[in-house]
Amino acid sequence: MRGVTQGIAGYVWAMLVCVGVALLLHACMPQGRGEHIPRVNYSIDKANAAAAAPYEIVAPSHEPPEWVPTSSNLTRNGSTVTWRLGFATAKRQHAMVAQSNEQPPEVFANRMANTDKVSGSRQINGVTWQERVREDKNQRSLVRISPEHAVVVTGTADWDELTALAQILTPVPKTSPAPSTSAPAATPSATASTPTG
Repeated sequence: MRGVTQGIAGYVWAMLVCVGVALLLHACMPQGRGEHIPRVNYSIDKANAAAAAPYEIVAPSHEPPEWVPTSSNLTRNGSTVTWRLGFATAKRQHAMVAQSNEQPPEVFANRMANTDKVSGSRQINGVTWQERVREDKNQRSLVRISPEHAVVVTGTADWDELTALAQILTPVPKTSPAPSTSAPAATPSATASTPTG
C-alpha cells in the first residue's frame, strides 16, 4: 500500500515540476504577438516597367507611414506592359496601383475596378480621377484613363487612403532595364495580388 501512495505522490510531484518548468519557459520565450506582413522590394519591377513601357509609368514617391508593399507583378506581352503594385495600408486594408497600355484602356480599367460604372469624380493634384465602387466586393477605385493607357488605384482601402496613394504617384524616369530580369515576355516577376472578379 505504501508503494502505491508513494507512486501517486511521486507522480503528482513530477507533474507539478513539469508544469512549472513549462510555465517558466513560456514566460521567458518571446511572444510572436506582433503583426508580421511580408514586405516585397519592388525597385527592380519599377525600373523595368519604366524602361519597357511605351507610356509614362508612375510609382509612389515614398511609402506612407505604416504602409507595407506586399506584391509587385510586372508583365510584358509584346508592347503591352502592365504593372500592379499592392500595399497593406496603415488601416490594414488592401490598396493597389495598376497601370497598363492594354488596348482599349477602358477594358483594363473596368477589369481592375471590377465595374464600368462611374459613381463620381475627384480632383487629385489637379487631375480628375473617376470614382467607382463595387459594393459586393467592398472595393473602391480611382481611375484615370488616357488614350494610351490607364492607371487604377483600387482596393478595400477607404477613399482617404486611396486618395493618399494617388497623391504620391509620380512619373518614374526611363532607365535601362535592371539586369536581374531576363525572363521571357508575359512572365510575372514578383508575387501577384489582383482584385477578385
